[in-house]
Amino acid sequence: MSIDTILITGAAGFLGSLLAKTLAKEGAIRLILTDVVEPSPPPGLQAKVMKADLTDDHQIRQLYETGYGIPDVIYCMHGTMSRGAEDNFDLGLKINVNSVVALLQTTRHYGAQANKLIKFVFTSSLAVYGGPLPEVVTPSTIAVPQGAYGTEKLTCELYINEFTRRGFVDGRICRLPTIVVRSGAPAAATSSFLSAIIREPLNGQRAVCPIGNSMESAELDLEVWLASPITTVQNLILACMIPADNLFSHTRVICLPGFTVTIREMLQSLSKIAGPRALEMIEFKDDETNRRIVSSWPARFDCSYAIGLGFKVDSEGMDHVIAEFIQMAEG
Repeated sequence: MSIDTILITGAAGFLGSLLAKTLAKEGAIRLILTDVVEPSPPPGLQAKVMKADLTDDHQIRQLYETGYGIPDVIYCMHGTMSRGAEDNFDLGLKINVNSVVALLQTTRHYGAQANKLIKFVFTSSLAVYGGPLPEVVTPSTIAVPQGAYGTEKLTCELYINEFTRRGFVDGRICRLPTIVVRSGAPAAATSSFLSAIIREPLNGQRAVCPIGNSMESAELDLEVWLASPITTVQNLILACMIPADNLFSHTRVICLPGFTVTIREMLQSLSKIAGPRALEMIEFKDDETNRRIVSSWPARFDCSYAIGLGFKVDSEGMDHVIAEFIQMAEG
């Protein structure tokens, strides 16, 4: 199937906007960009920009009636982030589950109308995991989330698998590592501090680390599973290109590759690249809820399935990720 039109929900967010900008360099693709705030279209690409509330069925249908044709690919990237979903369960359920199911149903309807199987790429999260886990998570590891956000993501994964099994959509579920370093303002995500403790000191601003109470705290040895924004976007583009026959027949879940690092090692990389005074910009203020949720997430994955499909990994580690962020920030 040729790809002429791509719809991105959550297109005003950091990752959605970076995906749109990257697609602008890929060729003559028409983009439909939507979010609850109006996204900015990337230069040099045909784009229909729409402000939409995806909890409203009528506004969802409008995304398929733009004059750009029925999308060939949907990147479903909208949602309220992990801490926001934990603090407001009903809002998280409304945005992170109900609107995704409504988008699936609308995609099914318009796909049938156009007699084409629309690819539905969903950004899930390692937050679907929790509780006792093996040292290395494999594709067969059972997901038992320990928070509202992970539960909502897993619920959507099940719907997408079922819609795919029934031939309603061609689903591709990408479980993302934590993306570091994100630019822009902090998000309402439990993991947002992992970008903030790098980004803010580099910008001469103070940041709060909610894990541990000082650089000497044992809690800083907590391991996390990360990926850079550039590598993640490259992998999201690849996700819609892989032939369906190459994917598992029983699930469309793919754990995208990442790398393991401790929070202490992240701060050591910051000090190495920006100088030890950068660490003086970080205030340590241990938050039990944040620490509980982040500690429940796995930090090591068997990525052989994803790598075998062609997905990329940040092989150069945290120093390179920080240097890459600085380069992007400089233009």
